[in-house]
Amino acid sequence: MELIDHLSDKAKKDYMLVQRALNDKDQRAYTELMGRYKDSVFYMLLKMVNNSDDAEDLTIETFSKAFKRLDQYTPQFAFSTWLFKIASNHSIDFIRKKRIRAISIDQGYSNEDGEKYVIPVKEDSLDPEESMQKDERIQRMRDVVEKLKPRYKRLVELRYFEEKSYEEISEILELPLGTVKAQLFRARDFMFELMKTTKGNF
Repeated sequence: MELIDHLSDKAKKDYMLVQRALNDKDQRAYTELMGRYKDSVFYMLLKMVNNSDDAEDLTIETFSKAFKRLDQYTPQFAFSTWLFKIASNHSIDFIRKKRIRAISIDQGYSNEDGEKYVIPVKEDSLDPEESMQKDERIQRMRDVVEKLKPRYKRLVELRYFEEKSYEEISEILELPLGTVKAQLFRARDFMFELMKTTKGNF
């Protein structure tokens, strides 16, 4: 126990849950870890991205990343510190990518010194090989979605292929908003498991 003597009681409990998740493959341990920090992670991300739908997606992706890397966690720091670091880094990456997409390609952008940068763009942004690889990835993703149960398949199609908001999905499927979010989380979890058994990268 000396390894975790420096941790708070709450952090020690987290460490025990991590061990149960890793060593015993205890799904309840994963669920409890998420229950302890889901709201905190969500509100932290909401402050960073200022959009509840994006914050919901990033929260789910944060836990997915953390659980995939759980064997890398060491009790040098509290689990919450490690988790919030993953959330923060993931959010920063998201914001950076979103900002790059938002830059006006025609006008370019200026830095703090007033120097202007223009992003050179080919007439077709993807060359034939890149375009083919992208099409293949999309097809692999659709193949995975096809393997989902019908209710999960429809949710994923609405959210990620048709880019509907949670509220719009709730209205379309006549489901409570909380149910939509919970089932989308399960659907993404199922997709992750299917992807692990599917050859090729996404």
